[in-house]
Amino acid sequence: MVKIVRKIYPFYIIVDFLLMALSLYACYLFRYNNLDDILSFKLFLPDFKGHNLVFISWIIFVIWFLVRRGLYYTNRGLTISKEIAKVTTCVLYGSILVCAIIFLGQYKFFSRLIFVESFFLFCFLLSFWRVIKRIILRKLITEGFHNVNVLIVGNNRTARVVLKEIEKFPWWGFRVVGFVDNNETRQEVDGLPVLGKTEDFVEIARKYFVDEVIITIPFNTQAIANLMSQAQRMYLGLHVVPYNFEESVAVLDVDFLGVVPLLTYKTRMHHPADFALKRLFDILFSLVLIVFLSPIFILISIIIKIDSKGPVLYVQKRTGYKGRIFDFYKFRSMVKDADKKKESLMTKNEVKDGVIFKIKSDPRITKVGKFLRRYSLDELPQLFNVFKGDMSLVGPRPFPVEESKKFNYYHIQRLSIRPGITGLSQVRGRSDLTFHRWVKWDIWYVNNWSFWLDMNILLWTIPAVFRGKGAY
Repeated sequence: MVKIVRKIYPFYIIVDFLLMALSLYACYLFRYNNLDDILSFKLFLPDFKGHNLVFISWIIFVIWFLVRRGLYYTNRGLTISKEIAKVTTCVLYGSILVCAIIFLGQYKFFSRLIFVESFFLFCFLLSFWRVIKRIILRKLITEGFHNVNVLIVGNNRTARVVLKEIEKFPWWGFRVVGFVDNNETRQEVDGLPVLGKTEDFVEIARKYFVDEVIITIPFNTQAIANLMSQAQRMYLGLHVVPYNFEESVAVLDVDFLGVVPLLTYKTRMHHPADFALKRLFDILFSLVLIVFLSPIFILISIIIKIDSKGPVLYVQKRTGYKGRIFDFYKFRSMVKDADKKKESLMTKNEVKDGVIFKIKSDPRITKVGKFLRRYSLDELPQLFNVFKGDMSLVGPRPFPVEESKKFNYYHIQRLSIRPGITGLSQVRGRSDLTFHRWVKWDIWYVNNWSFWLDMNILLWTIPAVFRGKGAY
């Protein structure tokens, strides 16, 4: 949604060129000289012309890939982690081409140590300066630098979602001036004014110096069609939110049928190798965490035994991958025989939709259990579930068998991947979410899963756990 200014900044190319040249020649000099020789300019420069050819080719290849990936454009919506991933990918592709040149040209003089050191320096320096640039740019944009005036068409739920997303990311530089809508019953939306009707669009756009228009209602009426034509004639940025987007969790692509643009909704298919990588990461990372956290396991076990009667672990049957039933492990955070007392508390269920059961002040929770739940320490034994293969580090949360029986066909889609210790629903609100919203995030995760998405969710989980919001 964020406008990308397709303008290449030569200054960025110059900075990249200088950083890569510095990396290459520094590695070359230190490979064949010590610090004293370099400082006294008594340099030994073997095969200097050959190295120059490789160095220049390497720099050109990397810059070419950086141009192709849009890394010399202004894209305010690009996250720091994605920019680093793009830079690393470009360096990798450029390095593969250089490897081919070295191999085909049989440049036996070229040191593998120089190659490896230069590769990592490229990745670090090209990413580091971009992170600094983006942090500075975000601060300037947040303070008003080159902000963009946005007009939202509609005052429905989708319009409010768009407004909240814009407010969450002030470094996009979007300043919402107000709303346009034909509904006369509302004068403002979340504190911002409804500036008029669709027939007043041209006057409103000029009066408030509108740069971008976001349409959040179906554009199957003549009024909206006229508004879109007017926006294009005024050379305004025009964005249309797909109809019923909140209910759709499929991957959305823009395709062409000849010259006809199409919005294509599709379910993403993953290669088995992707899941093999996910499983390998789960095994290695869970094993490391189990060993590293073993003293904490012992300490929590002792505290639970001192605090209340009952076993240390709570074991429950839950529904996992493709409906398989498995033993789900947690540190016990409730009194003994808590499941038998659940029926008497059903009328106090605070999770909307009535499928799952959660209440904030559950009388069955022990004093220690309350602390464990707040910081998700009760979930640690699930690392053994991950190591065994019942669960993954990241994925939809597994529900108890009796709650899973209430699922309909739409809900069952979340079982097409291994359940996880953490997931999108956990970092998006945990127990504060409605069941419908919970399932929506889970199915979105299933359809959009990638290894990098898992890495991001694991990073987002850390602040979510320390905030303790929605944990009960």
